[in-house]
Amino acid sequence: MTRQNYIFTSESVSEGHPDKVCDRISDAVLDALLSAEENARVACETFATSGMVVVGGEVGLSDQEQLRNYMGSITQIARDCIRDIGYEQEQFHWNTCHVLNFLHEQSAHIAQGVDRDGAGDQGIMFGFATNETPELMPAPIQYAHAVLRRLADARKSGAEPTLRPDAKSQISLRYEDGKPVEVTSIVLSHQHADEAQTSDDIRAIVEPYIREIIPAELLTAKTEWWVNPTGTFVIGGPDGDAGLTGRKIIVDTYGGAAPHGGGAFSGKDPTKVDRSAAYAARYLAKNIVAAGLADKCTLQVSYAIGVAKPLSIYVDCHGTGKIEEAAIEAAIPRVMDLSPRGIRTHLDLNKPIYSRTAAYGHFGRAPEADGGFSWERTDLAEALAREIR
Repeated sequence: MTRQNYIFTSESVSEGHPDKVCDRISDAVLDALLSAEENARVACETFATSGMVVVGGEVGLSDQEQLRNYMGSITQIARDCIRDIGYEQEQFHWNTCHVLNFLHEQSAHIAQGVDRDGAGDQGIMFGFATNETPELMPAPIQYAHAVLRRLADARKSGAEPTLRPDAKSQISLRYEDGKPVEVTSIVLSHQHADEAQTSDDIRAIVEPYIREIIPAELLTAKTEWWVNPTGTFVIGGPDGDAGLTGRKIIVDTYGGAAPHGGGAFSGKDPTKVDRSAAYAARYLAKNIVAAGLADKCTLQVSYAIGVAKPLSIYVDCHGTGKIEEAAIEAAIPRVMDLSPRGIRTHLDLNKPIYSRTAAYGHFGRAPEADGGFSWERTDLAEALAREIR
């Protein structure tokens, strides 16, 4: 029996966190190459530290001359990302940091399997959905993301000039009968400009924005607030801590409320099932919940490199299902082709839509008109329900 009364915590990090700076650059490289060719192959990793960014990995375009031209633009792509995030500090400035490019052509051995429409690698991928929020996401991670995104908007608009790009949030929620009823603690560490700023000063800045995001009924007199609990936070970003692509996979997904297969998303083109199949798994889990087949759903798929058909499909409704999980598992292949090509076609993933996913979560976002966050649609719910019933 699933626990009904408990406290659960999730964290998020801002777009200025060192790891998220790297995710953003890797996804911007991906978007640039997908803009050139929808079948571009990209596996781009980024490392950032004080005054330096290193980009490496493998890429491929059918036009080698065009590929060479794009390779020459990597430095500017990285600088543009850093500038948009907002880094202009002495030891990490968009206009002065060194950018080293070690990207190379994709391995022919990997390409041969993908070119036959097979998966780009073996692995397991998970999707999750729950009806505890309108976005069908776990509430702790959804609020943790939303708080940081709101503060980033205030910083970038100029409304809060004291704030700087690096930040982390953490929300602890108490559940009764499986539903969130109270925020027991809020943790926020936010980089700021002036060393004279105290924790109380920063709380006075950020608290109104936090209260905009978190429903008033969840904040009580007992809610603990920990804002910049160590005091001063002036040195941040890659100048304060090194960053690397793919180190925030739990932040990127469900905040620990669901399993993760282990593969990171950013910098990978959609032939990589680490990314595309995880998106498909979220899409299916969300549509299962949206169809009223369950209140909560975890879905797993697995693949072998070079093989198109998924090796397994597993569904767990955590005791909330209105129908047997085996019936849902049997229906899924009848409503969606889960081959790598089928996923890319169904969700229209061969587009430059990935830079926007690099911060504030890959899930729980609104589908966008140009195809961004297509995996958040609930347009499969009716077909699923019809196929099963």
